[in-house]
Amino acid sequence: MSLGLGIVLFVIGAILAFALNLAVDWINLQLVGYILMFAGAIIIILGIVLLARRRRSVSTSHSSVDPATGDRVVRNEHSVPEDPNVL
Repeated sequence: MSLGLGIVLFVIGAILAFALNLAVDWINLQLVGYILMFAGAIIIILGIVLLARRRRSVSTSHSSVDPATGDRVVRNEHSVPEDPNVL
């Protein structure tokens, strides 16, 4: 979602900065376009960094009853792949 938002902001900013030839007294649309393009580029970079850091985890839960005491035993395992390139 962050990549899509970054691209949308960048495109809207480029339209405001380069394609729109409209003068408004109370706001500079070209400056707003540059700000949106900058924000879109930052969001795209952050999205790529977060996608590269994402790791999948495997979680396993096992429940059983201890035959000696009759107590319920729950065993949880959590593992993360060693190689960060493996998704």
